[in-house]
Amino acid sequence: MTQSPAENPPLDPEVTASPAPEVTPADDAPLPADIAELSYEAARDQLVEVVRRLESGQGGLEDSIGLWERGEMLARRCQQWLDGARVRLDDAVNARRQDS
Repeated sequence: MTQSPAENPPLDPEVTASPAPEVTPADDAPLPADIAELSYEAARDQLVEVVRRLESGQGGLEDSIGLWERGEMLARRCQQWLDGARVRLDDAVNARRQDS
């Protein structure tokens, strides 16, 4: 099905879109309490659900942006757990080496 020119007017080369606002990662920003309190497994499960919903493409733009932002926060929470686990493992290995 073809659209008529009235439905899909040609782009005016004189008109330029305003630049998108710069987005900077908020790695330092505290996570909302509902996310900060999640276990690794709970954060991972919620992240999987967010990805599933985004991939389905059923939501509108605003919903998708909100899901994306929540997914970013959930991924940060998972990374915090993994980083903490790595530190604990490294400490345990180093303590064992010192005992030997």
